[in-house]
Amino acid sequence: MHGIEVQTKQPTTMLARIPLLLTQWLAVLPLAWVRALGWVLGALLYVTVASRRRVVATNLKLCFPAWSLAQRRAQTFMCFVYFAQAWLDRGWLWYAAPEVTRKRVELVGAVHELDGHAPTLIFTPHFVGMDAGWVALTQQLPRQFMTVYARQTNALVDDWIRKGRQRFGSGRLFDRKAGFKPVLAGLRAGEPLCLLPDMNYEPKESVFVPFYGVLAATVPSLSRVARLGRAKVIVMVARITPRGYEIEISPAWSDFPTDDLVADTALMNLRLQTYIDRSPAQYYWVHKRFKDRPQGEVPPY
Repeated sequence: MHGIEVQTKQPTTMLARIPLLLTQWLAVLPLAWVRALGWVLGALLYVTVASRRRVVATNLKLCFPAWSLAQRRAQTFMCFVYFAQAWLDRGWLWYAAPEVTRKRVELVGAVHELDGHAPTLIFTPHFVGMDAGWVALTQQLPRQFMTVYARQTNALVDDWIRKGRQRFGSGRLFDRKAGFKPVLAGLRAGEPLCLLPDMNYEPKESVFVPFYGVLAATVPSLSRVARLGRAKVIVMVARITPRGYEIEISPAWSDFPTDDLVADTALMNLRLQTYIDRSPAQYYWVHKRFKDRPQGEVPPY
């Protein structure tokens, strides 16, 4: 039995290792070549992964009802292109020379909000380039940063992601299921925390608030953690550009948090829409954002 187990697992491990090795090889290519490969991979995914294509199309139909069918199809296609480009960009983000990442990843906006040691909560929406934002923070700024992440079921992939995100040594990763006490302690001690509460997960802990006019199950952790950590809230949005990435830091929100958890979460979604509207195809629409529904409603997927 032990021999059979090894034989069945080894090919799976090797198959998982191949695309990870390929991303390392991509680190030496010109950016234009990597992005061109992303177009090809994105087009292939768009054609072959029909189930996820329907998810993207459904999300866009719900959130942008004024768009024509042609607009939705074009934006759906670009979602896959940007998704693929961002995935391949991990090659140079995690393995290229440090001077390459510093040149290609630009911090803009209210970067001064990350000066000093004040408790700071960084709302980091799921734009496909969010790993570039993490690289910018951990490479270019003198503070240590934290984030909470979902452990991958494939141990090889999980190890690859953790090592990539800890490349520059000033980032701490906490498993989402491991408890929040050490994260909160770090936040109060002055380590900025990147929080990504804009997906549909943990339905028992979520509240239903509008997202583009559609009720969406949303974890109210941004408001809760800001209060508990006595932290200011800023936003970090990572956008793909021809030169690499633009990482925009917003001014601190002066009216957040309040004593109303639900109202704060609705405001978070409303402000998120303004960032998505600037580059809608770069948001992570491959996720089933409206999977959990209020009682009596049928999921749209």
